[in-house]
This record gives sequence, C-alpha cells and structure tokens, in this order.
Amino acid sequence: MSKLALSILLVEDHLAIARQVLDFLDGLVWQTDHAGTGALAVQLATRNSYDVVLLDLNLPDMDGLQVCRAIKAAAPSNVPILMLTARDAYEDKARGFRDGADDYLTKPFDLREVALRCEALARRQQLHVHQEMRVGPFTLQTREGRALVGDVPLQLTQTGFKILLLLCREHPHAVSRSALLQQLWGSQPPDSDALKSHIYTLRKQLELVGGAGAAGVLVTIPQLGYRLVFDAAASDG
Repeated sequence: MSKLALSILLVEDHLAIARQVLDFLDGLVWQTDHAGTGALAVQLATRNSYDVVLLDLNLPDMDGLQVCRAIKAAAPSNVPILMLTARDAYEDKARGFRDGADDYLTKPFDLREVALRCEALARRQQLHVHQEMRVGPFTLQTREGRALVGDVPLQLTQTGFKILLLLCREHPHAVSRSALLQQLWGSQPPDSDALKSHIYTLRKQLELVGGAGAAGVLVTIPQLGYRLVFDAAASDG
C-alpha cells in the first residue's frame, strides 16, 4: 500500500484500460475519478482538487494536448499532469512537455511505475506549496496547522484548519462538497451532516475573532459547495 493518499483524475476513453488502472489505484486506497472525454476531464479538473491527472492523448472529442492546455489554464491549482500514451516518438514527447505535461509515460506501462510517478509528482508539487500562506485576512502556517485573522489566532480543530486551508488554496474558486469530503475523509466520509457542522463551527470561530461580519467571508454556493469571498455579503448554510 502506498504511503501517500492521493486524489487522481484518470482521463482515458478505453474502458478496459481505464478499469485496469482504476482497480490498481483503488487497491492503493487512492481516491479516483474517471473521465472518458476531454470535455468531462476539463470540467472535473476545474471543479475538484486533484494531486495528479493521468491523461491519455487519444480521446474521442478532443486531442489530449488540447485537454492538457485547458486544464493548466483553467484548473484552480497547478495540478501535475502525467501523460499516458502510445505516442512514443521524440517529437510527440517534446510537444507534450511544451503543452504543459509534467511527466510522460508510453504504453504499454507497468502500473507500479504509474503509481511511483504519481507519488513523485505529488511530492514535487507539495514542495512548491508555501509553509505560510496569506489569503485575504488569513495567514495559514501549514507546518504548525495554525491560522490567524490579522494577528489573532483562530482556535480551530484539525478538520476546521484543513477546510480553511483547502478553501484558501482554491480561492477565489469554489470547492465542491464532494471535493471537501474526499480530501477530509477519503473513501469513508462520516454522516451527511458532519461537513455542515464543521462549516458552522468554522464560521462561529471567524465571527468570534473577527466580529459579526467575519463569518460572511465563507460563502455557501447552492448545489456546489463553498468559497471564500472578501468583498461581498454571504449567506449562511
């Protein structure tokens, strides 16, 4: 079993190959989503937070290079992309890297190598995440798991800090409920009211520290999830 718990988007239209890869990654207890078209891949990568995208280049609706460029342009975080393809010529690899690929693996491939490369890409990406993040009025010290509003520390649970960190990383984009559940609890989420309870507690702490208006920065997006807004009124929920 892998020491890292990763979230992976597999973009592959060949169902037999997709099933083989997904079954292997599920065996590592990784969270996986699957897109059989380029359009769905861009949609998922834009709405959700992934550690790595595994991208086939031969898709029915878009060329994989177009998908790579679109994900790099639209995804809220600079998610690493590992291209998995039968195109093995030097020119194909060069074009893939120029269009934004972070790594390139030709078919047929060993699934164990796919996992190793995913772990390496995820670790490399984590090295680029600052240990102190400033977003709006918030300062998040990721190593200590500590958050402040201005100079005033927030008294957050570990889960509350993770929620705020995820929202800050994706700001100004929204984070879906499904993405939060996946990042917080993996494949074994608690009952359906747990996330709402943590959001309520986080808002109350923001209000306690920053005044009645501070909780309004954490906005509920109906039918989607939550995002941080620093210049507009928010709804509770």
